Amino acid sequence: MSFPVDLTAALTGASVAQLHNWRRTNLLEPEVQGNPVRYSFRDVVALRTFVALRRDVPLQRIRKAMAQLREWDLTEHPAAYTLVTEGASVFRVEDERAIDLVRRPGQEVLLSLADAFRPFENMQGRQVVDFKRPRPRLEVEAQRLGGWPTIQGTRVPYDSVAKLIVGGVDPDDVHRFYPSVDSRSAHDAADFHQEVIQIGGRAA
Repeated sequence: MSFPVDLTAALTGASVAQLHNWRRTNLLEPEVQGNPVRYSFRDVVALRTFVALRRDVPLQRIRKAMAQLREWDLTEHPAAYTLVTEGASVFRVEDERAIDLVRRPGQEVLLSLADAFRPFENMQGRQVVDFKRPRPRLEVEAQRLGGWPTIQGTRVPYDSVAKLIVGGVDPDDVHRFYPSVDSRSAHDAADFHQEVIQIGGRAA
């Protein structure tokens, strides 16, 4: 499963323009090659981490952190690393240790770690959704449909439900198409779909 730019922007907090710039400058090259641009689940996780870090540190420090990982021959996908900040540097967390990547590369520090998946406000003031629950009745599970947002407790993609509603189906009637989807879940799917298309700058 791969993620289009607008859904990636909604789940990560990056703007469409930022995603374009970060591709162009090789901060993160999407694993999925092709046109139109699409991202892997790991790409989405890494990008959300970058956006969360960017609230507190300049982008140049994030670039320096990624360069330091490569210098140490740590060449896994960026999503494989837990990266955090205390406002001045970027740290890689491993086995309850935090290693400075920017200011004093290699030095260990103690940090209070934050969960990168929780909601936060990005630099543009946009509230970024809870990654695991972009709406109360939607879920993101890495092992379910490749991490595509689904209706809670089901394998029904959120956008399949949302497109029914856009097409004129009343949320109370969605259960006729998907028996496991109640009207509240249908409303959540439609609401998140609206956010995704607004971020992507396109019409429903």
